[in-house]
Parts: sequence; structure tokens; C-alpha cells
Amino acid sequence: MREVVTEIHINASPAKVWAVLTANEQWAAWNPFITKSSGTIVVSGKITNTMEMKGQKPMTFSPTVLKADEAQELRWLGRLLLPGIFDGEHYFKLEAKDGGTLFTQGEKFTGILVGMLNLEDVKASFGELNQSLKKRAEA
Repeated sequence: MREVVTEIHINASPAKVWAVLTANEQWAAWNPFITKSSGTIVVSGKITNTMEMKGQKPMTFSPTVLKADEAQELRWLGRLLLPGIFDGEHYFKLEAKDGGTLFTQGEKFTGILVGMLNLEDVKASFGELNQSLKKRAEA
């Protein structure tokens, strides 16, 4: 297993950050990492996301939502073909802190192809999403 975790403080309430984060149909307007998303964010639901990392071709995947606790946590599981090849459990956590929100984004990667993953590229892409979410939620 490999994991990437990033954090940022956002000067907006968890409710406001949650509203921006879960309006996935609007991600194309502000999200530089997951540039397109469709589907309703509900537990056991499927969403379709297009991810763009620098230097790579866009990739579309359809994860299953595992958790959608309002203003607290969003979590999904994406897979490449079959379980055990390349699985990613992506999560966003929101915690009220210092008059705003401590936003944590991370992903746990498992499967036989995990060794091919460049964690620095993933971390940079997460950081870009975090900064863009901060800008949008604070506006």
C-alpha cells in the first residue's frame, strides 16, 4: 500500500467547503485535477470523473462513493479493471478549526501496479486541487 496525504486551512466553514466540494458538476470551473465530474454524490452511488495530472493524458474513471458525511467526509473507491490491479481509495476530510476548515485530501493505493505510481506527481495534483478549493470557498 502507498498513501498520499495533503492538508490546507481554508478560511470558510466546513458547510461552505462541503457545498463547493460536492457540487461536482461545477468542478470544471475551478478544479485543475479532477476537471470533469458527473453523477450524484451519495453512498453506494457511482460518479464519473476525469482526472488530469501534468504530463499525462486525461483519465476517466467511475468510482463508487463509500462515504458522504455532510461537512465532514467524502470518500470513494476507484479501480482499474478488476480488484487488486490498481485500487485507489480517495478521501476528503473537513474539520472545523481556527474559525475555518482544516481540509485533508488523501488516497490509499493498493494493487500490483502501485509501484508504477509517481507519488510526487499525485501530491502536486492534490495540492493544486486544495489551493483551488480554498480560493473558491473563500471567495
